[in-house]
Amino acid sequence: MSEMTRREFGKNLAGAVGVSALASVLSENMPFARNNEKPNIVFICSDQHSYKYTGYAGHPIVKTPNLDRIASRGVVFTNAYCGHPVCVASRSSMMTGMYASDCNSFCNSTVWDGSHPLWGMHLRGAGYYCRAIGKMDLNDDFDTGFEEIRTNRGHRHNPDITSLFRRPVAYRVRERDGVDGGFRKKRHVDASRTEAAINFLSSESRKLDQPWALYVGLTEPHPGFVALKQYYEMYPTYSIDMPDIPPGHLEELHLVFQELRHFKRIATPILEERIRRARAGYYGLISELDEYIGQIWDKLEQTDQLENTVFIYTSDHGESLGEHGLWYKNNLYDVASHIPLVVAGYGLPKRVTVDTPAAHVDLCATLLDLAGAEIPSTMRGHSLLPLIYGKLEHHPGFAYSECHSEGNCTGSFMIRRGDWKYIHFTWYDDLLFNVAEDPGELNNLINDPGTEGIQSELKDILYSQVNPEEVTVRAFKAQERMLQDMVNRMTEQELFETFKGRMGAGLARTLATKCKGR
Repeated sequence: MSEMTRREFGKNLAGAVGVSALASVLSENMPFARNNEKPNIVFICSDQHSYKYTGYAGHPIVKTPNLDRIASRGVVFTNAYCGHPVCVASRSSMMTGMYASDCNSFCNSTVWDGSHPLWGMHLRGAGYYCRAIGKMDLNDDFDTGFEEIRTNRGHRHNPDITSLFRRPVAYRVRERDGVDGGFRKKRHVDASRTEAAINFLSSESRKLDQPWALYVGLTEPHPGFVALKQYYEMYPTYSIDMPDIPPGHLEELHLVFQELRHFKRIATPILEERIRRARAGYYGLISELDEYIGQIWDKLEQTDQLENTVFIYTSDHGESLGEHGLWYKNNLYDVASHIPLVVAGYGLPKRVTVDTPAAHVDLCATLLDLAGAEIPSTMRGHSLLPLIYGKLEHHPGFAYSECHSEGNCTGSFMIRRGDWKYIHFTWYDDLLFNVAEDPGELNNLINDPGTEGIQSELKDILYSQVNPEEVTVRAFKAQERMLQDMVNRMTEQELFETFKGRMGAGLARTLATKCKGR
């Protein structure tokens, strides 16, 4: 397929969802659309929760009774993906309905640049009061549309320095130390964020004379893998499953991921007992998170607000947790990019699953649909409401994600459609998986001649959305400009002190002297 044909193909996909057709779909099914009502919205985003580690997804160990209960009362998207498997860039996509690279957000150093409005701004324009609590990881230089209470923009002021060294890749010295787990006796900061959300629902929301949207940014189950004691003890280490790494798999691991393992200092085998403790801690964090999510849902019920509120739960990205020999995020395997997405509440059917691949980029359009607001024609995402009612023709049927974060020696891009998942690496070989037959993504079919047709189709979809090489180079340049700005502003000693926390003293001194031309 020619480049012109690919562009035309992309326009056809983008035009597949017409505003008038979508309004017809909603008026047939959604009570608030028929009655011209605007439902309230509760949107909870956790940090680093993989889809597979939930009870409703069938995990044999992880206990999430509240999420299971909410899932049974609503709609589960079984194949939802983040826009980028790292906090800042993922949230740029999730909050704007654009790809992360559209917002020049490539890593935990390059935050949303204000070039595209957040859904808080859209909803405010549609008559909503918008409140935000907890982790946002956006940019306080720009209007967000929210009244913010105890929000967090950590990476705006404390960027991940190692993301600025990608060609060649530096290493992050303490990542290996984090592969361990344990318990604590004090509640997580998410407890206070949940309390603030409950206080809003208990009093403030009921006094408003307009529809409202509440965003709650929780940070569990983000590492360290240290859970509240009662939850850590739910998962004895002897009962913990180990990562599924078949013999020879690490020898055949893609070069980009091998480099990522070296970056995180996890290529050397880690003791089994540490892995079991880390996984137990992660599971405990998820169960602790589940308690807080349940408390917010319960408050909606107790205050009779659930009957006119749509409740959304998702996470910014997943966690590798030792699969493929990887830990943390920064890659497009399902463990790091496949995230939970549950939508429940007023006007929505119960016990529905949607298998069509969807993505965070679709959430902004979905919220605008719920609000009865116009979806900008330039928005990348598509409303998910038609999929809930089986109107598959109103969604392009694929999910897109990308990755340019620390430890990645090049840009990577993903297209998931149907049972197939394609990962493209700029200047490196690609990957292809049939995730229905191979959910662990252990059998790369990119060189199987029987897959040439599906490879061509998925590559055409990718190129209809972005020019991968252009985006990869743009990401490198954005990160290098940020580094150069630091070099221009700081002395060698100041650079050393800034680098040292992530890289260790030796590499920090080496790079500080190099940056200053010594």
